[in-house]
Amino acid sequence: MTGAARTNTRDIARAAVRAELAQVAFELFRREGFDKVTLDDLAAAAGVSRSTFLRYFGTKEDAVLGAFDGHDRRVADALRARPAGEDEWTALRRALDTVIERYHVDPAGSLETTRLVRDTPALCARHLEKQYSWRPALSEALAGRAGAERPTLAQSVRAAAALDCLNVALDHWLASDGHQDLVALLDEAFASLAAG
Repeated sequence: MTGAARTNTRDIARAAVRAELAQVAFELFRREGFDKVTLDDLAAAAGVSRSTFLRYFGTKEDAVLGAFDGHDRRVADALRARPAGEDEWTALRRALDTVIERYHVDPAGSLETTRLVRDTPALCARHLEKQYSWRPALSEALAGRAGAERPTLAQSVRAAAALDCLNVALDHWLASDGHQDLVALLDEAFASLAAG
């Protein structure tokens, strides 16, 4: 077995354990309430030591918000892959499809996760903080599409506005208990700013 194959197998096993720990944590948070669950509770429910749990997630917030890891890279990559002649606002809207595709794959699970994040102040604040860090990646991708080294103020504003459109669409989707079409809501949010 090569070193690369061994590392790949190790990475796969680590990802599987991480996913299982996240699922156990999510179920416990949903049942008991996020604020009532301690790291020791999470470790016990997962059948691992506290230190093992902390090797996979530095905080209990990370056990939920880890589901959003890498979204910034995926959206920025999708943005760079959009057709060169497409306007920036349309390109941003289409790039966000990479984020909302999981809502189509698992609508019930996505609704529960979104509700837990939005209804838990610590999770909501941490999620918005993480999402704030997406802005530079999106702004830089816009600049790259334009052949520039650095984003303009307008590109930074568009990146921030796109993320706000996503959050408003998610809020309306959550308020409808997932009955409204998230794609249509996101399209409407983007259209409302494009019209102005």
